[in-house]
Amino acid sequence: MCVSAGAAEFSSTIIYSGRRDHPEHGLIHVLGYQNSAVNLAPGPNAMLLHVPTRQLRPDQFISIDRDREVLSRMGRMVDRSSSVSRAASMDWMSGDVHVFDHDLYTVVVADDPLRIPDALSRVEPRKRPDLTADLLEFYSIMYSNHVMVLCCFDNADVRESAPILLWYRPTDPDRLVMPAIDAHTGRPPLLGAPVRRDHVLVFGTDAAADGWGTSMTYPRRLRRKTRSFLPDAVGGFSLSSLQVSTGTPHPLAFNGDFAIAHTNLLEARLDRVVLATPDGS
Repeated sequence: MCVSAGAAEFSSTIIYSGRRDHPEHGLIHVLGYQNSAVNLAPGPNAMLLHVPTRQLRPDQFISIDRDREVLSRMGRMVDRSSSVSRAASMDWMSGDVHVFDHDLYTVVVADDPLRIPDALSRVEPRKRPDLTADLLEFYSIMYSNHVMVLCCFDNADVRESAPILLWYRPTDPDRLVMPAIDAHTGRPPLLGAPVRRDHVLVFGTDAAADGWGTSMTYPRRLRRKTRSFLPDAVGGFSLSSLQVSTGTPHPLAFNGDFAIAHTNLLEARLDRVVLATPDGS
């Protein structure tokens, strides 16, 4: 599950979506993303994520330098129930386009994907990917109400990068959405087409009643500030197990984002996770 700027293979994906009433930022959503990647492009590559928010700043990327296993731990807890990284640092900004380092990625954040090519001049050449015009046009048309996150890497970095964890103010606070469209060739995704889904979906909310989900424990070394964005309990499932006896693909095995209403999440109705279209329907 991922869209890449060039040819790549992604596996063992864990994606987290959580809703929190944060003591400093108020009602927010938290997105976590992790996978194993093999870069098949001859040069640098990048992952693209679209986030359902109007604004995203570099300081909304959460440092997990003391617990690089945070998403893996969530994934293991879901399975039961159903080295030091570099923190984000500002490098350059102009208007609503930001370029900065986060762990081993150089990240470009843009409110308009068509502004990304100009910003790539601020990415060092060894990490600067080639982006096709039709891929950026796809996002400009289909996800115009999202912020784009481009995570640039080179062949050496791809095996060592830590998970991505960020918080944002969602356009729809009562609906949790996971960016999950899939395309590994540098070309635009084909929405609605069958795709390989081998990843784990993890959800969290601090509004659930006692006993909801599977309780999480975190290492004492984890910073209190980081911990404030993480769930006390998680629920979820692995998509690799979602096949009916006839071998027919599960409805979630088609290209699109995942979404669940917060009311369904509170009731632990994870069977209500659906594919979401770009317009949110």
